Amino acid sequence: MRLFLCEKPSQARDIGTVLGTTRKGEGCLQGDGVTVTWAFGHLLEQAPPEAYDPDLKRWSLDSLPIRPEQWKNTVRKDAAKQFKVIQGLLKQSSEVVVATDADREGETIGREILEACHYQGQVSRLWLSALDDASIRKALGVIRPGEATWPLYQAGLGRSRADWLVGMNLTRAFTILARQQGHDGVLSVGRVQTPTLALVVRRDQAIANFVPTPFWDVLANLQAQGGSFKAKWLPANDAWLDEEGRCINRDAAQAVAARGQSGQARVVSVETARKREAAPLVMDLGTLQQECSRRFGFGAQQVLDIAQSLYETHKATTYPRTDCRYLPISMLSEAGTVVTALLHSDKTLAPIIERLDQTLKSRVWNDSKITAHHGIIPTTAPCRIERMNEAESKVYDLVRRHYLAQFLPAHEFDQTDVRLDLAGETFAASGRQIRVEGWKTLFPRARDSALEEGDAEGEEAAGPQALPPLQQEQSCAVIDLGVKDRQTQPPKPFTEGTLIAAMKNAARFVTDERLKARLRESAGIGTEATRAGILETLLKRGFVGKKGRALVSTPLGQGLIAALPPQISNPGMTALWEQALDQVAEGTLSLDDFMQRQNVMLDKLIGLALEKPALNLPETPSETCPLCQAKMRKRKSDSGPFWSCSRYPECKGTKPIGKKKSSHRKRGSAGAVAKKTGAAK
Repeated sequence: MRLFLCEKPSQARDIGTVLGTTRKGEGCLQGDGVTVTWAFGHLLEQAPPEAYDPDLKRWSLDSLPIRPEQWKNTVRKDAAKQFKVIQGLLKQSSEVVVATDADREGETIGREILEACHYQGQVSRLWLSALDDASIRKALGVIRPGEATWPLYQAGLGRSRADWLVGMNLTRAFTILARQQGHDGVLSVGRVQTPTLALVVRRDQAIANFVPTPFWDVLANLQAQGGSFKAKWLPANDAWLDEEGRCINRDAAQAVAARGQSGQARVVSVETARKREAAPLVMDLGTLQQECSRRFGFGAQQVLDIAQSLYETHKATTYPRTDCRYLPISMLSEAGTVVTALLHSDKTLAPIIERLDQTLKSRVWNDSKITAHHGIIPTTAPCRIERMNEAESKVYDLVRRHYLAQFLPAHEFDQTDVRLDLAGETFAASGRQIRVEGWKTLFPRARDSALEEGDAEGEEAAGPQALPPLQQEQSCAVIDLGVKDRQTQPPKPFTEGTLIAAMKNAARFVTDERLKARLRESAGIGTEATRAGILETLLKRGFVGKKGRALVSTPLGQGLIAALPPQISNPGMTALWEQALDQVAEGTLSLDDFMQRQNVMLDKLIGLALEKPALNLPETPSETCPLCQAKMRKRKSDSGPFWSCSRYPECKGTKPIGKKKSSHRKRGSAGAVAKKTGAAK
């Protein structure tokens, strides 16, 4: 029997339909000589420390670092029934086709099941980019040998084990240290979440510490024969300028404005050049999250969920968890089919589609840029857009517009730069005249949220001006000339969209030159599939909060980053780990070598943690220990919560919680209760 192992039931139904599995079995679909079964994401999870040693259930600094010699997985309780079904089917199978999502985590989900069930038969790989019938049939025709994607599983194991080592050990270390100083609760530390939190904390610190600096612009409103236009003074004296070229001498600016009030500006030079803007590339997940945050205020997890729904439920778009914005050249031959499907799905696209030139070959078609997946595009099958909700429609519309843009001409405009002399000072003006609207017809200009980085200010927000015809030596009358008071602005707070962008390009936040030299220019932290979840984790654990669209760090998050050694919170270090995982996925670095590096790093990090830094964390309600006067923390026992000394087990003082008379139990009693309940962690 040939068994197809899918990642989730919906995926199994889609593949099963094409394979002709018409009979429904227990946890599977069956056909002639073929069976399709499914997982529910990860059926297995990393075993906790106490699975390796029961004594590790109690949290203590003495036990760190915890480092398994033989890694163990356990079956999730809610997945035990389906795991047993798969286990039985594997015993009957001569070949397993791993048909999980075509990425590192999908590979791991499938392979870890095979390994847990000790499957020894033939393994093949179905690599899907879309779940419409045509895409499934195409992929079934080119099933890959199992060894072709084995390195992806090794990278998945490396990611999982590195996360466990860092998260389990450092969370325990800093939680214990915090409790010794009276802070209640768990301080979660993670390989990706902590440097991401550090990005937010350091941005907030930069905003809080920002001191605005005044500067002054001199702006002239000039009249030429063909119309009016604006020009800006370009100071020539370097002593008046800051490092950004802004005038910081108010008296100089006012003197220039006074001298030129009643004068005439003479055109010194006029230079016009034709500019071309190529169509934007199609979307990857990160760019889609950024654009949806900027345009619609959508959260990163919300966009991922919508993109997954467009892929799985509506069959409207291709695989969403991709980090690639390019398309293979072979897919250019399918363009007509995709465009036809779009028209069948939405007749209102007819005016746009009539203008397309499907013979165009934009820069998006580039085999050398393809990673594990190509960019997100519409599928070759029509979809039912009336079944999409409003948010799904907005995301889908962005995806299809970026695809259709590949078949429209470049946007062309004439850029004119003018230099003028006014009272012996140089003024500059620039203008733009559109010659070919091209692909920009698909993206009507709209003012975006002021929270996003890179937003224009003042006159720039309205777009470039249209200059009247100007010639060298032409005179222009001064309508008005004034000094504009300005001041430098602090960095913008992160939104979910701009934080995703920062995670994707963590290398630009690295200042250490040696580390920077080892990082790829595009080195990031996390993956397309995990970044949204990391943001959700930071919000859920109270390290980050929201003010409108802005993400802001909380006192708890700020205190944690201040206490951690920089090696733990440095995005560059985590980006290096991601690069190493990429090498494992490419087969150029072994899993053993990767884990050896992790163990060396873990020893260093634990050593730094055990230096016991002072943790500047928000105060939590506490009591004073009746034995040693130290702060106490809440614990639980079979009879309910109680106060226990933060110095436990050195001190075993306790107090009841509630209306009972304050007391302390006999020495050893709190320890016995805590050990019994596992509350000492």
